[in-house]
Amino acid sequence: MSAIERKERLENLLNLARVTRGWSRAKLARSLDRDPTKILPASGNPKADYLIKLSDVLEWPVGDVVDAIWSGGVHERTDQSPETEASFKELAQGVTDAVSKADYRAVVDISQQMYTIARTADERAHACIREAAGWDGLGRYPKVLECSKRGLHQGALSLRLRLALQATLAHAEYTLWDLTPALGACEVLARWYEGNPPERPLDRKRVAYVHYVRGNTHRRLMAVEPENRDYHTSGARNDLLKAIEIYKNIDDPRAVGSVEGFVRTCEGGLLEVNVELGSMRPLNAVDRIVDSLSTLPARDDTEHADLIESHGWWCIFGSNIALRHLRGRDLQNAMGVLSTNALAIADRLDNWAMRERVFTMQFALHQIMVDSTGYDLQYTINDEDRSLISATMGRFPSFRPVGWQILETARVVNAS
Repeated sequence: MSAIERKERLENLLNLARVTRGWSRAKLARSLDRDPTKILPASGNPKADYLIKLSDVLEWPVGDVVDAIWSGGVHERTDQSPETEASFKELAQGVTDAVSKADYRAVVDISQQMYTIARTADERAHACIREAAGWDGLGRYPKVLECSKRGLHQGALSLRLRLALQATLAHAEYTLWDLTPALGACEVLARWYEGNPPERPLDRKRVAYVHYVRGNTHRRLMAVEPENRDYHTSGARNDLLKAIEIYKNIDDPRAVGSVEGFVRTCEGGLLEVNVELGSMRPLNAVDRIVDSLSTLPARDDTEHADLIESHGWWCIFGSNIALRHLRGRDLQNAMGVLSTNALAIADRLDNWAMRERVFTMQFALHQIMVDSTGYDLQYTINDEDRSLISATMGRFPSFRPVGWQILETARVVNAS
């Protein structure tokens, strides 16, 4: 991405802000605390305070403004999708091809075309599922939530499509920390599957996925609802064990890599749960997680994305344990290794959910150190961190209060 392209996109946003508001160039400049002759930053690399003011003028989330400048803009749904002569089936194949290339913006675009030409409720629901997958790949989880709800609002649907949309909805709510709705959606799905056990491998995989999401929702609620700690720890343990059992018994050669990653992630979540249950010492669990990093696939390995992602989540689980149970040098050492590796894996996979956890926990560590030492320690970030934090704020509404604290109080240092 060149500075010229960033400047062009930023200029387009400024023009949009001026036209939308009906303001003169001088009034827009005043709202941005800029000289009217220098309203556009010469570098094309606006600072955090500028982005915050511009997001306020546009009434956009900061992350959307950052996306528009650095990624060419977000792809919102419109009532007038591009015309196409392709059939619904041909477009569906186009989505499959785009997914295989990890071209998630194309997935969103083609799925929206599918929705436009769909003739039945099932076809529209199918298009919503595909579009949700595209937004998930882009880390735009509020859009995943929106697509899932739109799909479910199509009316009477075939059973498999409705169950798939409900599972997508539950995972999006879990990812966005809407934990009570996520738990409720999983309860509905789990109850259905208990009375209607599927036979096809693909459908059994969905049952495992429901237990995976419900187990991890319970795992997060262990800390959020301490009054229900026993309920959530036992629920998390039972669901994660059930997910592992089902995944390991799925006989589908095409799903081997994905299944391996999910199983390993469940096993990492169980380490955190077992610490809370008192069956494992915190430092032993953290040491095991740090030692496991020696098995992380090589940097040039592109065939084991799910397994690589599981290593990142193990680092997150270990960070949770460290922040709750360790102090002093043990805490700093653990967080130094785990957060650094988790962020590296998040960047390697472009995983925004993992980035949100790392930024949140790194700031939590800083606050613990300030409280324990009594010193007003300076929190530092670099330019790249600042951009990523801003984009994370757009993707995770629950992260915005922490993101604002970081952007308003941190000292920015040169990345080099």
